[in-house]
Amino acid sequence: MTEILTVIALSALLIGVAVLLLGVKALFVKGGRFPSGHAHDNPELRRRGVGCHHDEA
Repeated sequence: MTEILTVIALSALLIGVAVLLLGVKALFVKGGRFPSGHAHDNPELRRRGVGCHHDEA
């Protein structure tokens, strides 16, 4: 039983550290934001002609 709790605790810790590291810029930089996930904001996708499904509707 204690092995299972140890694994769960370590997993929760690792997930927490990963989320914190992914959000460093958004959380600690003044005016920082998460990068946009939209196709129209990605220059490489625009170059390849990939568009956002909202624009095609």
